[in-house]
Amino acid sequence: MTTDRIWTAALVVIGDEILSGRTQDRNVSQIALWLNLQGIRLAEVRVVPDRTDAIVEAVNMLRARNDYLFTTGGIGPTHDDITVDAIAVALGVAVVVHPRARAMLDAYYKTRGGLTEARLRMARVPEGAELIENRMSGAPGIRHGNIFIMAGVPHITAMMLDSLSGKLEGGKPLLSTTIGCWVAESEIADLLADTERAHPGCQIGSYPFFREGRVGANFVVRSTRPEALRACGDALLSALLAEGREAVAGEV
Repeated sequence: MTTDRIWTAALVVIGDEILSGRTQDRNVSQIALWLNLQGIRLAEVRVVPDRTDAIVEAVNMLRARNDYLFTTGGIGPTHDDITVDAIAVALGVAVVVHPRARAMLDAYYKTRGGLTEARLRMARVPEGAELIENRMSGAPGIRHGNIFIMAGVPHITAMMLDSLSGKLEGGKPLLSTTIGCWVAESEIADLLADTERAHPGCQIGSYPFFREGRVGANFVVRSTRPEALRACGDALLSALLAEGREAVAGEV
């Protein structure tokens, strides 16, 4: 259903390896982009360690103030993969082996050494959960109400997101256009604010850079309405050119 209401999601990135810097997270951007296509805004992201109390606190806080909550990481076969257990605590339910997940894993590992006790951990879910298909490695993701428990490995997360495409209720997709300009953003702060104010329903984000010995910025205009987006982008470009700025439609 498409409405003017803004649907929001939060993301909890779980893992000591992210906080230590050993692993660089690549899921935030791909989940944010995918959510935009579903008409859902990624409103906040929290990174927490592999610790039950930290996961429980983040899950209960963020699921309460957003339409959806996604988690990544901590659903593998090792002892420190505690996401399922922690979310079960947050929900006040037991952890059970999902029969369909067990069957999927059994089939996947039949020619790969069999379903060991460690691998069986990946069939455990908070009681009452549904499965999210994973065509990559056999181990499914998990959905419990408005919570989506996903893998930490980015290409597996991408497969899980693909299986959810078109299945979540959301609003209008957020559209964007970019105006690039060789200018210090501080020099045109008032121009940006005036342009945004003159175009209700549009937001302008400023992303400065230093390149080739010069200062510049890319201005990203966002709106759910194509006509408003086009009008705001055209107005910003015209205003920059009128001031004699070196500006173009698109990034510089």
